[in-house]
Amino acid sequence: MDVGADEFEQSLPLLQELVLGADFVGLDIEFTGLRSNPSGPQQISLFDLPSEWYLKTRQSVQQFTICQIGLSMFSSIEGESNKYEAHSCNFFLFPTTFGILDSEFSFQASSVQFLNEHGFDYNKFLKNGIPYMNEEQEKKIKHSILTGNWRVRSSLDKDQIKVVIDEVTRWLDLAEEGDWMTLPGITGFQAFEVQLVLRKALPDIWTVMRDQGVTVKKVSKRHRWYLENTSCDRESCWQEKILLSARGFSVFFQMLVKAQKPLVGHNMMMDLLHLHEKFFRPLPESYDEFKLNIHNLFPVLIDTKSVAKDIWKELNFPRVSNLLEVYEVLNSDLNPTKNSGPVIIHASKCEKYVETKYPHEAAYDAFLCGSVLLKVAHLLLWRVHGVLPIPEPSFPLYLDVLAPYVNQVNLIRAGVPKINFSGPDHPSIRPPILIVTVKRWPGVSEQQVYREFQNLCKFDVRRLVGSHFLLLTNKFKDTRSILKEYRCHPTLQVSLYRYWRHSPNVSCLLQVCGVVTTWAFIAFLLGRARP
Repeated sequence: MDVGADEFEQSLPLLQELVLGADFVGLDIEFTGLRSNPSGPQQISLFDLPSEWYLKTRQSVQQFTICQIGLSMFSSIEGESNKYEAHSCNFFLFPTTFGILDSEFSFQASSVQFLNEHGFDYNKFLKNGIPYMNEEQEKKIKHSILTGNWRVRSSLDKDQIKVVIDEVTRWLDLAEEGDWMTLPGITGFQAFEVQLVLRKALPDIWTVMRDQGVTVKKVSKRHRWYLENTSCDRESCWQEKILLSARGFSVFFQMLVKAQKPLVGHNMMMDLLHLHEKFFRPLPESYDEFKLNIHNLFPVLIDTKSVAKDIWKELNFPRVSNLLEVYEVLNSDLNPTKNSGPVIIHASKCEKYVETKYPHEAAYDAFLCGSVLLKVAHLLLWRVHGVLPIPEPSFPLYLDVLAPYVNQVNLIRAGVPKINFSGPDHPSIRPPILIVTVKRWPGVSEQQVYREFQNLCKFDVRRLVGSHFLLLTNKFKDTRSILKEYRCHPTLQVSLYRYWRHSPNVSCLLQVCGVVTTWAFIAFLLGRARP
């Protein structure tokens, strides 16, 4: 089900009902870009601590925006064993442009091309995107509305407003009292602004907001006075309606937070960063504060990337590179629990996903996340019980076997493979760091060292000091391969990095200690030599 600005407010009661009745919610988000600094000092690296990775990525999240959110609400069907119904919704979003709010964001050419290749509807994103704001922006809007200064910047261009007034004025010349006309295509908080302008400009009309647009009715001045003083559709009554329309998707975000349902994603770290920035508060500089905020918003997070990585090799499944491939392997005969696992059906209005695959459409990927979670949980349950009969599966039972993976979110290219949102991060399990000493190559750069090794494996390079460079990969076999290949290399001497032996800080400390010790010894000797 696709939801734009036109349908959003009418859909809210149903969406709230679906979230409250769900066992868990699958999530996927599409962005206008991923990283603003693919190279240079802000490039993410395997050397980065989680806090360093966060600060680098935070800048990119602030630069790009969300264009589509997919949510898939999974509910167990009462009276049917291990059967779930998935309600999948696509939400097209566009930042609120209202009053003092006028967001800036960037597009990344590769992201635009990627979404184009997968059929993304840019017209719906740009023309019918649901507005949204975070708590800080909402406070500004509330203050503007309460002080009467909310029309600082017109949501509609002045020329467009003039066209509307001219159209209504021409109609009034021929209309009789009681006649009405409709201005189509004007919705949300823009409709409030149009009505305010028309009522101030034309004393013999009254306006009403309808599903089709703004309706203008010709009335007598006496009737107009009566409506202004008795109607609940006066300007003073619009404040809450204006705020509700301007908040847009943020209203549903708060419903999602309040429901406290487990949130499931695949490689979901970027999703969480954007959720915090766009709907909650601007991302803090403190990495620990960010973790605490996310944990308070969503106490139960499950990243299917993290779960699949852990069990994939043990089950001897073929290598996969994306979410759809994970889903297809779990649905194939390679999965020993294929026939005994959970049954998942699509709800009405989501039937297009029954026969056709829509990879990288947010709602479809959200559905894949939830399906992968259920199938992996069933596999884990099967492994725990071995040959014994598996108890009647249920989602609480699935959560029990998933407990080691709860709040463990996968992290790409950093010093640790995942972030723990419910406690301290786990220590790194990366391969050991290598140190490369370059001989007879004056002025060598990190890029040149990288090119020397790039055909052998993927790794990151960082200059330690002078002609010494650190080398780090995320595969143990690559570390062994480099040590073997460059054992007798005439220019590049490679060995395991030892902090107490190779760190410049330690070397400097030892030199200082050596100098101090030497002077102390000399002073001692001179003191003894005195009569």
